[in-house]
Amino acid sequence: MPGNGIHEKVIPRDVIQQKVMLAKPRLAREQIAQRAARELPDGGYVNLGWGIPNLIADYLPKEITVYFHSENGILGMGRRAKSGEEDFDQVDAMKVPVTLIPGASFFHQADAHLMSRGGHLDVAVLGGFQVSEKGDLSNWKIPDAKDSGGIGGAMDIAAGAKTLIVCMEHTTKDGAPKIVKKCTYPLTGLACVDTIITDLAVIDVKPEGLILREVARGWTAEEVQVLTGVQLIVRQQIPEMSFA
Repeated sequence: MPGNGIHEKVIPRDVIQQKVMLAKPRLAREQIAQRAARELPDGGYVNLGWGIPNLIADYLPKEITVYFHSENGILGMGRRAKSGEEDFDQVDAMKVPVTLIPGASFFHQADAHLMSRGGHLDVAVLGGFQVSEKGDLSNWKIPDAKDSGGIGGAMDIAAGAKTLIVCMEHTTKDGAPKIVKKCTYPLTGLACVDTIITDLAVIDVKPEGLILREVARGWTAEEVQVLTGVQLIVRQQIPEMSFA
């Protein structure tokens, strides 16, 4: 206590470090989508969820063909339609006008959900509110939010896809980690996530834990760890995210 009788407020070093990290530039949502596009297999059947995942079709590498699946009954979606190209009878599950690639097909919505549930999707890319260290996913409701939320087909897609990628921001707007030891939001699926792509990192979910694969430009593994709610496994010198 200083001689004037006023107590000094000491801010813990880790709190200061976290505030510094929160102020650093991060990847834009479009860049997260661009990085996620590089994870998709040539010739794969892929479902894109709402939000960041729905941007991925615009960033697909030219050398590969991906058959994007929509649960309203399309297989073979292309990018979103540009101004003047719109056909409002040709929309994705978000009611956004889309283009088609050669060989695209239309079918009943029930058949689209059978594809999701039956293990026919090679990859699904969903948004997320929380992912746990075991790969549990919460992505449909935030407790106490005004919107009641709706799980929709996310549970079927998360359980049915052969590989599940989650795209999201690394922290909430308040700076709380979205990658956590245990999900506290209502669950979408248990142990279903294979890879997490955020505005700070690419992380693989393995039986031994969360393995840090890449970091965003200007970030270090140590800085990413500060904003992550569970210990990351770092096995080598971590490269920066690549978009080409």
